[in-house]
Amino acid sequence: MDVVIGMAKSGRRAYGFDDISIVPSRRTRNPDDVDISWEIDAYRFELPMMASAMDSVVSPATAIAIGRIGGLAVLNLEGLWCRYEDPHPALEEIAALPSDKATRRMQDLYRAPIHSDLMQQRVAEISASGVVTAAALTPQSVERYADVVLGSGLDILVIQGTVVSAEHVSSQGKPLDLYAFIAGLDIPVIVGGCASYAGAIHLMRTGAAGVLVGVGPGAACTTRGVLGIGVPQATAIADAAAARIRYLDETGRYVHVIADGGMRSGGDIAKAIACGADSVMLGSPLAAASEAPGLGAHWGMATFHPTLPRGARVMVGRLGSLEEVLVGPAHENDGRQNLFGGLRVALATTGYSNLKSFQKAEVMVAPATRTEGKELQHAQRVGMG
Repeated sequence: MDVVIGMAKSGRRAYGFDDISIVPSRRTRNPDDVDISWEIDAYRFELPMMASAMDSVVSPATAIAIGRIGGLAVLNLEGLWCRYEDPHPALEEIAALPSDKATRRMQDLYRAPIHSDLMQQRVAEISASGVVTAAALTPQSVERYADVVLGSGLDILVIQGTVVSAEHVSSQGKPLDLYAFIAGLDIPVIVGGCASYAGAIHLMRTGAAGVLVGVGPGAACTTRGVLGIGVPQATAIADAAAARIRYLDETGRYVHVIADGGMRSGGDIAKAIACGADSVMLGSPLAAASEAPGLGAHWGMATFHPTLPRGARVMVGRLGSLEEVLVGPAHENDGRQNLFGGLRVALATTGYSNLKSFQKAEVMVAPATRTEGKELQHAQRVGMG
């Protein structure tokens, strides 16, 4: 039901993860009997996750480590790893910058040219390890650089921007034709972001294997403030899941919905799946891992935009190893470690055996779940406080 904003404007009420809660059902299960694996195209992963294509999160080394743990990491082919032979000095400088100088200096560092040979080298390094290799390009650059890396061992291509549409209009030249481009590739393509039913179904119709859902929810993203654009994630994911159902009915083809951003804990990941996501894309939770190349700092793909930055460098600290963050064991009680152990127990506690069935879990609007009875935790800033 629309809410009246003013006499000339009304709008839907939308919900984020903090606004909802998953309802227990009549059945529970042993967590060891729960399957949280994820399959997309020909690839199967023990964990339903992608590491976001951010320089603070994914290096060739962390991509390999995440792949061996059971996830999929996406390397940013337009980031520092493909601009500098040795990006570590730049990474160290960014982590040490004072907040008031970080954005301007990052713009300088990211003005270094992208090198095609480094793209090939980074992709080949990940591929040689035997893990599934994924990398991201923006819509503006994908036609220029895709052929560079396709022969280097790339398994999955991600085309990623703040908002990606199948109907881009431009007077500055011929825009990317996603339909023709994806049809001409022999590897699966994941495209995003989007945050609406219409946006999702149009991206699905391009032939994409998956769509990224999320505009502005990330810890380092400022898009919602800079542009005024965004949809809270619970609603955005549920709308994209509805588009997936319609597209499946139309074509018999299943396209994966990947929740991109806004998840801080295992509980948030569980809510994303319960709202209809098949998998999640994580940034800041992994930037806090001890192996992360950001060295305790985190920033996104639009933070260093040369004319309109839409992100901030934020400090996330060091929480534990990648393995501890993803699969445990947890040594804290706030849900930020053993993220997928949390997801597994959420399925078990509500009686579901796999991700597809968990998408049918009952969800209710329950903004009090983070505060009800938690006065001491909030006062002492522990647990959920």
